[in-house]
Amino acid sequence: MDIKALRYFVELVNQKSFTKASERLYVTQPTISKMIRNLEQSITQPLLHRDGRRFWLTDSGEVVYQRALHILEQMDQLKAELIDLNELKTGHLRLGIPPMVGHLYAGIIRRYRQMYPNIELTIVEYGGRKIEQALIDGELDVAMTMLTPNNNHCLANLPLDGYSVNAVLPDNDHWRSHETICWESLKDEPFYLYTEEFTLSDYIHHLCRQAHFEPQVLARSSQWDFLVALVKSGIGVAFLPEPLCQRIHDQGVLVKPITPSIEWRLGVIWHKERYVSKTAEAWISLCEEYISQHSHKNE
Repeated sequence: MDIKALRYFVELVNQKSFTKASERLYVTQPTISKMIRNLEQSITQPLLHRDGRRFWLTDSGEVVYQRALHILEQMDQLKAELIDLNELKTGHLRLGIPPMVGHLYAGIIRRYRQMYPNIELTIVEYGGRKIEQALIDGELDVAMTMLTPNNNHCLANLPLDGYSVNAVLPDNDHWRSHETICWESLKDEPFYLYTEEFTLSDYIHHLCRQAHFEPQVLARSSQWDFLVALVKSGIGVAFLPEPLCQRIHDQGVLVKPITPSIEWRLGVIWHKERYVSKTAEAWISLCEEYISQHSHKNE
């Protein structure tokens, strides 16, 4: 059933005149007549009783008219909602951010809220692995995470920042004497690592194996401050990206660079083989703006 034909039919009934309907619709009277005939053919029932220039609705015509009013109202509502979505006056953004990353991009979140106050923003804190899977499964629209060469091929990415990862150790004479930490020197230390859904944990395991040992994982947590507290108890090692290390000065632990180093490369990712919502496009645009601003600061 043709929506345009329904619209012509409703206007004809409302105006009670082919002449007035043609003026309102900016089409010829034969065009309206043809649309009505097509509509009647599609439902195989007459819609109008005709008597010269006069016409009135058949029983079928009355049913179609009432239903058409509802359909056209819904279509107009749909059009209005799509316009609002295109202009970002409404919508929903599902954003994934690992716990360690959120504070670094609070400015982008704040800017997004200022620019699009009517967009519902849902922030989900997952580790990198779980974030990727949530994007693949359609549970998230866009995410901030650690970028790796092993990121799923169906995910597009936009790099934002890069930081070193440091070792966090107990503040004692043994570790104070080290300027840098090599992985081999950690062989006998208990490790406090992030849960297995965090991509950084994979890197740490990989570098330990390159140094010919398996780490003794004593505890895992998604909360970096809890891992630091475990180190502060006097034994073991944890690993923190540089921005987080800046937040633990004077907390009874040592922060040492480690070699070979781990680069904590952060970026925004989204599913490149699926429709990207307007709300997600707006987030990616703000990330591009962030890159531009930071590149000017570094010049």
